Amino acid sequence: MIKPVQQDTALLHDIASARLARDHLHVWWLGQSGFLVQWQGAHLLFDPYLSDSLTRKYAATDKPHDRLSERVIAPERLDFVDVVTSSHNHTDHLDPDTLQPLAHVNTGMRLVCARANHAEAVRRSGLDEAQVVGIDPAAPPTAVHIGPFTIRAVPAAHEGLDRDAAGCALFAGFVVKAGPFTIYHSGDTILYEGINERLRPFQIDLALLPINGRAPERRVAGNLWGREAARLAKDIGAALVVPCHYDLFAFNTATADEFVAECNRLGQAYRILEQGGRLSLPAPC
Repeated sequence: MIKPVQQDTALLHDIASARLARDHLHVWWLGQSGFLVQWQGAHLLFDPYLSDSLTRKYAATDKPHDRLSERVIAPERLDFVDVVTSSHNHTDHLDPDTLQPLAHVNTGMRLVCARANHAEAVRRSGLDEAQVVGIDPAAPPTAVHIGPFTIRAVPAAHEGLDRDAAGCALFAGFVVKAGPFTIYHSGDTILYEGINERLRPFQIDLALLPINGRAPERRVAGNLWGREAARLAKDIGAALVVPCHYDLFAFNTATADEFVAECNRLGQAYRILEQGGRLSLPAPC
């Protein structure tokens, strides 16, 4: 199995040491679409999946979720989290075996999700309803302020721009402002008409995009291919892009080769993170 570059206690030590550089944005990849963001001592978790719930669920089926990578850290060891996001209801983005231990050790934690998924997010997380904030990505952008983070939801297409009976979008991406930095976490998405025009005005500093693509034989909803993620980052003017959603499940992964080649061809700045690895960005002058 792939071993994270930092794991468990070593990762916690790195998170603690990063707090000394308060004028930097620090981001760790925790596997799949999970990222930990630290800004001035506060912490946001994008879509964490830190359990083996899917491996257990599908163990006796014809679609086993066999792990390729070791878990980066147990969720109950992350006892400093201020806010968590869930882009949609698939378990690798809304995992009760991750969220409930997090909620137990972070009593004031907030969870931000698509409004259509609010009730399910409350049920799976075990949080009080008031701690779960729903935003409709299909509505005009609404800002949620939690600590130093300003969070907005934008539509994602996994694989369609699906809505519930009330017209609220089921799939979200998140644009997060942290001091001078703007981060775009797409959730699971493919390209859709108007996505570039919607994202370009945010002047994104860091885009976190999936690259595992679409293959009908997997029998799961698809994502951007690596080349598409590179082009999306370039088209929206992202200063830097980091790929994700690969190297976790053997049946649903890809390599970063296509992504890297297209970024190089387009002149798009990128960074490949190892699981447990940190990206630190200095504040602009």
